[in-house]
Amino acid sequence: MHSSDYYLVEKKGAIAWVYLNRPEKKNAMHPPAWHDAPAIFTALDNDPEVRAIIVAGKGDDFCVGIDLMGMLAELPELMDAEQKGGVKWQLLKKIYPLQETMTVIEKIRKPVIAAVHGYCIGAGLDMITACDIRLCTADAQFCLKEAAVGFVADVGVLQRLPLIVGQGITRELAFTAKNITAQRAEKILLVNQVLEDYETLLLAAEKMAQKIADNSPLAVQASKDVLNYGVGKSIDDGLKYVASISANIIPSHDLMEAVTAFSEKRKPTFTGK
Repeated sequence: MHSSDYYLVEKKGAIAWVYLNRPEKKNAMHPPAWHDAPAIFTALDNDPEVRAIIVAGKGDDFCVGIDLMGMLAELPELMDAEQKGGVKWQLLKKIYPLQETMTVIEKIRKPVIAAVHGYCIGAGLDMITACDIRLCTADAQFCLKEAAVGFVADVGVLQRLPLIVGQGITRELAFTAKNITAQRAEKILLVNQVLEDYETLLLAAEKMAQKIADNSPLAVQASKDVLNYGVGKSIDDGLKYVASISANIIPSHDLMEAVTAFSEKRKPTFTGK
């Protein structure tokens, strides 16, 4: 498994845990956080044993966002007083890989559950909006922080959050940069469920991941693919695409197993073949 100075990866059966593991800095995202994610998530996507992934934070908080001071060495353009075209051109080229840190979570075929506790700010919010499902603790707080520090959020949250909570709520969060509670997050559908505390959160995430892992990997991953494809497309486009995907994955060993298990009145054992 890819080693990292920011992420801790643990496999438990068919479930992979990716921990944001810089608790002394509240999991602020310094260079390794941005550089290491694509390789880690791609490796898990390519691991046939892994059927679901949980992203969680170690320590008191999920993530307080970008480690701005830690990133300045890599992004000197941010503080360059002479903002000429060449400087901007260099900065533009550096933003794309930062976007990929989040996009990889969305692109991989395996479903990803975010388990959020404490603060989830800025880049942390970017990361969880790229996940498929979000759970949080009752004390979790969320913030689309960038406007308060002179940035436009540029690594994905402004593109993904409206698909989850709608335009009006997204604009409220983006323009005010205010914190919202777990209860408000659940009400606006940012999170699927609020759990009592960190331990309960991790158990709930694991239970959900196991439920996903018990289903046909082919069907689950094809569903994610179809849902991703449908963003920004017409219903007709989506229907044509899902017809081709459906025709491609049928018949399968998983489908035969489901039929056999039903006739034998037992729980199916899927192989993803």
